[in-house]
Amino acid sequence: MEGVNGARLRELRDRRGTIEKGGGARKLEAIRATGRGTARERIGMLLDEGSFIELDAFVTHRTTDHNMHLHPSAGDGVVAGHGSIDGRRVYCFAQDFSVHGGSMGEMHALKIAKVVEMAERARAPLVGIWDGGGQRAQDGIAALGGTGELLDRMVQCSGRIPMLSLVLGPVVGVSALAAALADFTILGEEHGQLFLSSPLETPEVMSGEVDAPGLGGANLHASRSGIACLVADDEDDACAIAADLLSFLPDHNDAAPPFEETADPSDRLTEDLESIVPDNPNKPYDMVKVIETVVDDGRFVQLFDAYAENIIIGFARLGGRSVGVIANQPQVLAGCLDIDASIKAARFIRTCDAFNLPLLTVEDVPGFLPGVVQEWGGIIRHGAKLLYAYAEATVPKMTLVTRKAYGGAYLAMSCKHLASDYNVAWPTAELAVMGAEGAVNIIHRREIAAADDAEKENVRQNLIDEYKAKFGDPYVAARNGWLDDVIEPSESRLRLIRALNVLASKREWTPPKKHGNIPL
Repeated sequence: MEGVNGARLRELRDRRGTIEKGGGARKLEAIRATGRGTARERIGMLLDEGSFIELDAFVTHRTTDHNMHLHPSAGDGVVAGHGSIDGRRVYCFAQDFSVHGGSMGEMHALKIAKVVEMAERARAPLVGIWDGGGQRAQDGIAALGGTGELLDRMVQCSGRIPMLSLVLGPVVGVSALAAALADFTILGEEHGQLFLSSPLETPEVMSGEVDAPGLGGANLHASRSGIACLVADDEDDACAIAADLLSFLPDHNDAAPPFEETADPSDRLTEDLESIVPDNPNKPYDMVKVIETVVDDGRFVQLFDAYAENIIIGFARLGGRSVGVIANQPQVLAGCLDIDASIKAARFIRTCDAFNLPLLTVEDVPGFLPGVVQEWGGIIRHGAKLLYAYAEATVPKMTLVTRKAYGGAYLAMSCKHLASDYNVAWPTAELAVMGAEGAVNIIHRREIAAADDAEKENVRQNLIDEYKAKFGDPYVAARNGWLDDVIEPSESRLRLIRALNVLASKREWTPPKKHGNIPL
């Protein structure tokens, strides 16, 4: 006869097998048939092999209404635990679409909330894999109660540990809000979708004006809403992107970002930059090339590259140290700041500041974008967010001015007056209230109007040249201490790395307060 211990062991093994089948073999196969992975398969892609330790595997829902007690499912539609990515410990969870469509019931939400809280206590990054149809109707208000606790835990974690969301299926309702609370939200191109209101209840979808991907698909959120920082080709790519982003970030807000050795010499000259700025001040050039030429190994991980393209943000390394890069893009709107660009950059600056990443700003900005749409849309308030974020940041701040730095946009882009630590410019830089042409038309309008028609253009050009010599020359700002130096473009990498090495020990004290009042 089988011993008591042997029978008990066999029972436990049977229970474990039931857990790993989720909502059943048929449902798991149906998910695979759509090209999506199961919750456990996704965690296997994300974590180092054999590192996953599951938590709360036997949790199930407590609902007895609507015959739910006839369909208990261990795990309640989410797989959660901890493991490692490239040897670094992380907490993670993955919604299981095979169980009640991945919907968030009370215990489902509380299970995720528990993992979030454990990640905060352990001071380890959190990665969530989202694929669920919103709050579970059968649970009623209890589902909202559990979700509320989850949202509270995530807000408390914000700025303390890095949080990443991988959206690999349709995510609806408050679950979409939870996914968007992460520092970085990555959507799968084919299946990743986020909706606050169900497409089934959206008038435009019901009338056929737009389909579900057009309402909340990955490309929409990458280009229009600005929620998706990156779009993954497939689920493997999404996990690889998450690992890559974590490689730039520390485990928590009191830790230094990871240092990565590089064979790229810190004293390498960037001679390709000597001729990158066109002679014509109105001709565009690609700022991404400037960034890639300066940073380690030419590697720049650009975020939100399809949203507010007039400003560039992303991660890179200088001398092995992680940095957050913010740069104007002269190829789009001449690099002007608008509402979307200000919001995009401000949030990234605050993220970098929270996790101790130095900021590198590469500036070529002619001003804020003029127009009724911008003014009525609140460019004043949104532009103030960018200025606020820079002024509030206590990490090392470095600014390189390549060409234009005009007016309020100059002030908002990490100028010396906002306590930036190291500000340099190329000889091609112009720091002024506005461009010489516009300034001359205002200051000397009577003089130009009084000139003969044949001489008007010569008078205007002479005045423009005089204004540039008096105000546009970067040495004017340097003489006033608003630039630390005027450098040759070929020295950009060398100078920035030297400055960063000195600033690595920067500590800034600010008077105690609960928090500032950023103009949200």
